[in-house]
Amino acid sequence: MHEDLKFNRIQDLTILGLLIALVAVSTMVIKIPTIATQGYIHLGDSMIFLAAIMFGKRKGAIAGGLGSAMADLLLAYTHWVLPTLIIKALMGYGVGIIADQESNGLVNLRNCIALIFGAGWMVLGYFVAGGIMKGSFLVAAASVPANLIQGFVGALLFIPIGAALKRTKYFGQHVLKQ
Repeated sequence: MHEDLKFNRIQDLTILGLLIALVAVSTMVIKIPTIATQGYIHLGDSMIFLAAIMFGKRKGAIAGGLGSAMADLLLAYTHWVLPTLIIKALMGYGVGIIADQESNGLVNLRNCIALIFGAGWMVLGYFVAGGIMKGSFLVAAASVPANLIQGFVGALLFIPIGAALKRTKYFGQHVLKQ
């Protein structure tokens, strides 16, 4: 195997592992319980947006799905692990497809649409999953306001974090999308 190809695979796996960990840790560290839904608001979505917009749809999907599902598992929300895996993986993939990874700036029309899509998809996904799991879409509707806050706060937090990361030497030298 060519040495550069081996290095790129190792580098990709390392980045992916770090992104999964960032999503999991940011989901677990700062969490605000929501009594109405027996869930919590967290900052993990900001890292899913970071993974998808900065590193592409594949890494966004894997980091979003596995990182979020791992957080649910470790925080004893085991009944949400599978729905979270699906919802957050599709969120990361969709954001990555829509996002403009070629532009130097993060705040552009495509990225704004990607962030709105990601937050909206997450709200819809948890509404549907909650309605199925609880047997009532009326009960699941109680999760919508907290999930809207979580999604849009995550989008707002991503902007300064992503802008700081975009200014690093790393993004000037490497092509990271897949």
